[in-house]
Amino acid sequence: FFHFYAGICSALKLTVPSHTIHGIEGQPLHLTVDYNFNATASEIQIIWLFEKSQSNPKYLLGSVNQRVVPDLEYQHKFTLTPPNASLRINPLHISDEGNYIVKVNVRGNGTIAASQKIQVAVDVPVTKPTVHTEPSSGVVEYVGNITLKCTVDRGTRVAYQWMKNGKRLHAGPNYIFS
Repeated sequence: FFHFYAGICSALKLTVPSHTIHGIEGQPLHLTVDYNFNATASEIQIIWLFEKSQSNPKYLLGSVNQRVVPDLEYQHKFTLTPPNASLRINPLHISDEGNYIVKVNVRGNGTIAASQKIQVAVDVPVTKPTVHTEPSSGVVEYVGNITLKCTVDRGTRVAYQWMKNGKRLHAGPNYIFS
């Protein structure tokens, strides 16, 4: 029993980024994973799963030693080069936002296993803004109001900031923001 327990104790350390990884839509994204162990391994298995909120994790791909077994549905999108456990996603799509789970199993004298989760957020670059003026004819000085509407077609986490002569505009008697 003690020998078996010692085999389990030879820890497997799996290191992943601790913060959310931001990728850009349409670009490749690399999820870096490091692992090390102090046992002799006859087999190393790497498994990648993807999980969206409130749904079951989906198998993406895995490997045993150098042989990669992809899910055929996603085989052109995800790349794994064992024994490196890092995952490459190319191209990144909005639907790829969620949690990626990596699991490493090392079989030697018994099996040791570890898994970690990496959170991925996908950013869509902000398109050039367009500004509409109402009334379109403009206004006469000191008479009436003018409304400027700024919109962008695409972009995640968009923040708007109005400037006049390079200085930030603040709400006051002359400016109302909505």
